[in-house]
Amino acid sequence: MSDSIQKAVKVLQNGGVILTHTDTTFGLSCLSSNKEAIDKIFEIKQRPKNKSFILLVDNPARLQRIVEVPDLAWDIIDLSEKPTTIIYDKILELPKHVLAEDGSIGIRMINNRVLQTIIGKVKEPLISTSVNISGEKAPNSYDEINPEVLNKVDYILPEAKNFIPKFEGSAIIKLGIDGLVKVIRA
Repeated sequence: MSDSIQKAVKVLQNGGVILTHTDTTFGLSCLSSNKEAIDKIFEIKQRPKNKSFILLVDNPARLQRIVEVPDLAWDIIDLSEKPTTIIYDKILELPKHVLAEDGSIGIRMINNRVLQTIIGKVKEPLISTSVNISGEKAPNSYDEINPEVLNKVDYILPEAKNFIPKFEGSAIIKLGIDGLVKVIRA
C-alpha cells in the first residue's frame, strides 16, 4: 500500500476530510459514519445542510450490505457508459445523518483503484462531493480548485494534483420503491 493511501486512511480514521480524484472529477471525502467530518464538508463547500451527498463504495458486497439493490440497478451499473450514481430507497445499514430528507441515498460503485483501496481499508463507504464551493463551477484541473477549499481540507492525495477529470459528474438515476426509474442527470 502506498504512503499516500496509508496517510489518507489515517486522516479519514481520525475524522479528517481528504481531497482526491474520483472516477469523475475531484472529490471531497470523509467517512460516512463521522457526522463531524460531514459537517466540515458542508462548511468547506458553504452548502446548505438540506442538500445530501453521495456515497462511494468499492465493491458489490459493500453495496448489498447497506441498501437493497434491485436487479435493475445491476443492469444500470453494468451497462452505463459513464460513472453512474443510483439513488436507492431501501436502506439496510446506514446512519441517518447520511440520508436525504426523503430517506434515500445516492451511491456510486467506483472504479478508481486508489479509492477502492482506501474504502477497503476503512471498511465503510465514503461521503463524496465535488471540490468546489456551492454554486461555483467544478474545476477542470487541480490549479482551478478554489484555494479556500485547498486550505480547509486535512489531506490532499498527491495523485489528485496531476488528475484531469473525464466527466463533470456522474449520471444520476433514481430507482423508486414503486419501480419508477427517473433520470436526474444524464
